[in-house]
Amino acid sequence: MASLRFYTVEMSSTTPCLCPCPSSPISLSLSSRRSHLFLNTTNKRLDSSRNCRTLRISCSSSSTVTDQTQQSSFNDAEMKLIDALIGIQGRGKSASPKQLNDVESAVKVLEGLEGIPNPTDSELIEGRWQLMFTTRPGTASPIQRTFTGVDVFTVFQDVYLKTTNNDPRVSNIVKFSDFIGELKVEAVASIKDGKRVLFRFDRAAFDIKFLPFKVPYPVPFRLLGDEAKGWLDTTYLSPSGNLRISRGNKGTTFVLQKETVPRQKLLATISQDKGVAEAIDEFLAKNSNSAEDDDGYELLEGSWQMIWSSQMFTDSWLENAANGLMGRQIIEKDGRIKFEVNILPAFRFSMKGRFLKSGDSTYELKMNDSAIIGGPFGYPLELTNILDLQILYTDEKMRISRGFDNIIFVHIREM
Repeated sequence: MASLRFYTVEMSSTTPCLCPCPSSPISLSLSSRRSHLFLNTTNKRLDSSRNCRTLRISCSSSSTVTDQTQQSSFNDAEMKLIDALIGIQGRGKSASPKQLNDVESAVKVLEGLEGIPNPTDSELIEGRWQLMFTTRPGTASPIQRTFTGVDVFTVFQDVYLKTTNNDPRVSNIVKFSDFIGELKVEAVASIKDGKRVLFRFDRAAFDIKFLPFKVPYPVPFRLLGDEAKGWLDTTYLSPSGNLRISRGNKGTTFVLQKETVPRQKLLATISQDKGVAEAIDEFLAKNSNSAEDDDGYELLEGSWQMIWSSQMFTDSWLENAANGLMGRQIIEKDGRIKFEVNILPAFRFSMKGRFLKSGDSTYELKMNDSAIIGGPFGYPLELTNILDLQILYTDEKMRISRGFDNIIFVHIREM
């Protein structure tokens, strides 16, 4: 079955920024290694060290994914689709044109392959499916427009065509959290042919944990007539029964999974912001990789957006930005790197430097060119910093690293 090779990625750079220099620039510096921020004009030191959560993490020597479930559940073409989904936020709501094109291309490849024939007749279609991606045309249903683009919610589809006693149903479920509850919208279903299921929504309710009763969903399905009806084609059902592609009567494409791969599970945990440190620890224990030669990891070029860190931000955004605690990192093959943070719609902080490999999985970052950028102009800052970076895990879409003050970072590659 499919095996994955993971590649090394790391920090960033873009072209040098040349800015008109005001007569009296701000003078700031950061000391070596420990990275304490100094304001030279006041001689007041802002100590940037903070208490942070500790993760017991180590790198193993395996060069492929060690999670057996991931290797056995999905074939190569299916993994291409799953890889295309990594890093897309809002289940497609915030996808870039390139991301949408990559997903659609992978979907078309799978639809052209032989999955389970006549999927509606297969028991593999039965059960709970998690919605991973959907296109969002203007004709999408209210529940789709309202909830599917919010990552903190989990969206499921229950399909029971034969295993319920004379009551075949398709239900859409939005799970708000384990503590709050869920919204369930149900439809009576019938099989038209080997691919198509007909449905008619007939009931819905909010099931709130702290209420002793269900709250009706405010949609009068009986009065909607044909608007409450639709159909759903399953255009691909994986032989393992863990991945499904469906297209609806309103032109929407859905990608659903019964089983998710470790990266998806980790990113879902980060979106919900609960138990992230433990999830990273578990992920690294099962899915660590190492360099393919004695030279260790190489850094991939690109723009990497930070989506989580084990350190809460300090009061000083400048300190956070200079230590890589926020924003994005851009790297180039020639060893250049840049930290970039959007401050306001028209202003951003930029800090440039170079990286040098200092060990099998570690890099030294020397940052020495900083400015506040506003349009074509910039206000230079005399700001320098030296940081150590250790790569704990990396592939072409996601990176986990340990940086300033032993803080753990998760970055997603922007496409």
